Amino acid sequence: MGQKKRFLLRVDEKLYELLEKWSADELRSVNAQIEYLLTEAAKKAGRWRDDQKKLPDE
Repeated sequence: MGQKKRFLLRVDEKLYELLEKWSADELRSVNAQIEYLLTEAAKKAGRWRDDQKKLPDE
């Protein structure tokens, strides 16, 4: 994936608690879990390919 972009993300407290538990169950940090979920959603939507180096419009 290369260099990572930092940004602030605000989420509902209950959602964050769910993400904490989910990430612990899968032995990931909350940040890694969010990145994993977003990547999977992008793949499912047909907007991401494994051989893709950059997202469109970068």
